Amino acid sequence: MKNVVWAAMAFVTLMMLMGGVMKLMGNPAATTSFATLGLPALFATFIGVCEIAGAFGIWFRRTSMYAAGGIAIIMVGAVYYHLMHTPVAEATPAFVVLFCCGLIVNRRGTGIIG
Repeated sequence: MKNVVWAAMAFVTLMMLMGGVMKLMGNPAATTSFATLGLPALFATFIGVCEIAGAFGIWFRRTSMYAAGGIAIIMVGAVYYHLMHTPVAEATPAFVVLFCCGLIVNRRGTGIIG
């Protein structure tokens, strides 16, 4: 099971680094969803910074559970956006990251959960 958690952590890290960097660079593919939801452009920058911080934070035992929890909250928003504004299949990557974050929180928790 340890290898599964490490694989989940690697997957989440790659997804968050890619998404976070795209948001910070202002890539329209990564930022138009915020305008669709009526959120300011600065919110995309905030989410990008949070994604990058979370990608690094899941690798430290002390912060792993909190970083995965924060990323999970972001992914709930991403799943909502895709279910409401895009074809349902486009929510799959966000849902997979959300599932991986749940696994990380469950296995790397410090006794607060489980």
